[in-house]
Amino acid sequence: MTKVPVVAIVGRPNVGKSTLFNALTRRRDALVADLPGVTRDRIYGRALLAGRPAVIIDTGGLDKAMDRVGQGAQGQTRLAMEEADLLVLVTDARAGVLPADHDIVVELRRLDKPVVHVVNKTDGLDRDVALAEASELGVGEARAISASHRQGLAGLEEALAQALPEAGDHEQTGQTPEVPGLALVGRPNVGKSTLLNRLLGEERALATPVPGTTRDPIHAIVERDGLRLELIDTAGIRRRRGSHQGVERFSTIKSLQAIEQAQLVCVICDGTEGVTDQDARLVGHVIEAGRGLLVVLNKWDGIDEERRRQLLSEVSERLDFARFAPVVVISALHGSGLGELTDAVEHVHRAGSKSLATGALTRVLRDAVDAHPLPAAAGRAPKLRYAHAGGQFPTRIIIHGNRTSHVADSYRRYLANRFRAAFDLVGIPVHLVFRDSDNPYAGRRNRLTPRQMQKRRRLRKFDLKRTKRR
Repeated sequence: MTKVPVVAIVGRPNVGKSTLFNALTRRRDALVADLPGVTRDRIYGRALLAGRPAVIIDTGGLDKAMDRVGQGAQGQTRLAMEEADLLVLVTDARAGVLPADHDIVVELRRLDKPVVHVVNKTDGLDRDVALAEASELGVGEARAISASHRQGLAGLEEALAQALPEAGDHEQTGQTPEVPGLALVGRPNVGKSTLLNRLLGEERALATPVPGTTRDPIHAIVERDGLRLELIDTAGIRRRRGSHQGVERFSTIKSLQAIEQAQLVCVICDGTEGVTDQDARLVGHVIEAGRGLLVVLNKWDGIDEERRRQLLSEVSERLDFARFAPVVVISALHGSGLGELTDAVEHVHRAGSKSLATGALTRVLRDAVDAHPLPAAAGRAPKLRYAHAGGQFPTRIIIHGNRTSHVADSYRRYLANRFRAAFDLVGIPVHLVFRDSDNPYAGRRNRLTPRQMQKRRRLRKFDLKRTKRR
């Protein structure tokens, strides 16, 4: 499998970079305010650009910063520009082209990387005038958008997808279809490298009590109990405010790429600290990517019996959205629980590799609709006719019917849970894709015969006479 390309959004402060990031990733991970310099740390997210997966980086604004914080943020932004495969230059149509924009273009030309110029905040303005003014930067054809109103984003995504490097331009991971990838992700110092070494039976990765020891993903082939896997040890992904070094920031990108490359992902939590917001955020990333999910509670030997009960209750509460994922307790340092972990990995991989027959999927769909009929929307209820499989890792089930856009999110979750229970898809996020069936009578007019036309005229005359009498 190929690496996922990286796209960095750059520009002056307060030109709408974070708003564009949220629009492309369809999330609200980036703080947006009408103030310059709100974004200081880089924020990472995944997006589908015209069907192509990519890692998007939101960066701080580039200008002549005088304080230490601003200079540090700009240093990280420049490192992001060097790491990225594609650069998106954002300018402000309302403020026009400023000298700072010319300075940024000079830096971009030194990097010799593909650049897509985006002119933001064009709502309410003459777009032709805005584009003509932006053309003086000389970085190719500019695209006018309004990120806050989602205007022009469809065309922008197409342009970004075309500008991304071809799949063959990226180096390979060495993973083959016969050897599924298992990524070990989590916060720093939760025991990912220790678990890798324990599974391999050798000191393959450097494991120390210092958080952030691992920076680049480490790939290794392991076979346990007849199951052959490619282990991917990743750098710890900490909270944004807790990450300072540029190298560590790019390790976060590689960790997100490892999630995309793997088929299975173990989100490792520190049992002594409990489940944190960052752990829940990582679980959400795995579910969005559609990879097989396992939640691993490490350092189980370091907590007492009462704390163990509290921790299991905490997992069920904080990871309520991932109830389908198996929870395994281990001690990577002492090797306890590894047998249960490999059994769970094998079970999840087997579930994700199942071939789902169209007939069986359609029967489950009809039984689910019979048990809980679809609620009506705008006076009419949607109709779901049949379902078929649409791929593995992520596991997609495509459902055909009428008025499928009116199916509520709660009903979609209900259907996903019914499919998961019927086919024992433990640890597998189920992505449902709804498609409306074509109407064979769309655009066709029912032509009347001469006799029907005569009857219509006679009825119109009758109605007219009755109206006059009144």
